[in-house]
Amino acid sequence: MLEIIDLKKSFVQPSGEPLQILEIPEFRVEGGEQVVLLGRSGGGKTTLLHCISGITSTDSGKIRFLDQELTKFTEPMWDRFRASNIGYVFQTFNLLPAFTALENVLLGMSFAKDVPDQEYANWLLKRVGLGHRLNHKPDQMSVGEQQRVAVARALANRPRLLLADEPTANIDPANQQGIVDLIKETCKEFNIGLILVTHTMEVAGQFDRIDQLEDINLVSTELAAGMPEFEKGENQS
Repeated sequence: MLEIIDLKKSFVQPSGEPLQILEIPEFRVEGGEQVVLLGRSGGGKTTLLHCISGITSTDSGKIRFLDQELTKFTEPMWDRFRASNIGYVFQTFNLLPAFTALENVLLGMSFAKDVPDQEYANWLLKRVGLGHRLNHKPDQMSVGEQQRVAVARALANRPRLLLADEPTANIDPANQQGIVDLIKETCKEFNIGLILVTHTMEVAGQFDRIDQLEDINLVSTELAAGMPEFEKGENQS
């Protein structure tokens, strides 16, 4: 379903010199497959998700998804494709504070549909355990509830691929497992491919496929030279 070949991405430093963040020879995800990317903070995990979703452009290489070459897309093409095929769960939720839970999900639908499906939005929020919070705004909900709204919004357009960027990083320990279970179960239920990035083995160890970003990213391997080994349960942000 998703294939990445020879992907390279760099950013310009204040000095004007380029700093290469990603250099990935090959990475693949099959339809419905759930993959965890495990790696240190600053190793390029979020940058990779941004490249896959078109939030950030690549320097070179190919990203093929659903038999389309995404690196050739214009910005309007990206907007349409992303809205219909890719869901994104942000680490910081990115909910609109003036909108209710239901309105946040309906807004997510509006990018792909002329008329959002309110019945389905209601069902999604009930599916993530928020049927009693439909008309509550983010500041009236706990952080765990806000992340559940973010998951419902990411699923609103029935995507083929869900990208989850450190989805438990800002969640208290009591609610972290619930978020992991929710993402795993809903992706399996709807046959959605999943790429979840994390830096903790507590999360990664619950999935069948774990890819160390350092193993697929040549740049991360070089930057990590001489650093202490990644320890199980290490809590880095």
